[in-house]
Amino acid sequence: MGQYNVQDAKTRLSELLNLVEAGEDVVIAKAGRPVARLVKIDRPHRRRLGFVKGHLPDDFLEPMGEEDLAAWESPLTSSTPTPSSGH
Repeated sequence: MGQYNVQDAKTRLSELLNLVEAGEDVVIAKAGRPVARLVKIDRPHRRRLGFVKGHLPDDFLEPMGEEDLAAWESPLTSSTPTPSSGH
């Protein structure tokens, strides 16, 4: 890991980026104090459609039945105790 002062980094930015592309970390210092680090960014992998395994039921896009709809619309409950109000 190399450390470069701001003026040197400004003058040699292209060279420093080449070092980063090669896998090196570069530290930029201001008055001898490190303030920033340049690191290589890995490109995200492209995902293809249909990457999730599994099967949707045939009635997946059909409206919910009354029982499922009632369960969906009911208030959420938590098993975590809530602090008492008024304290």
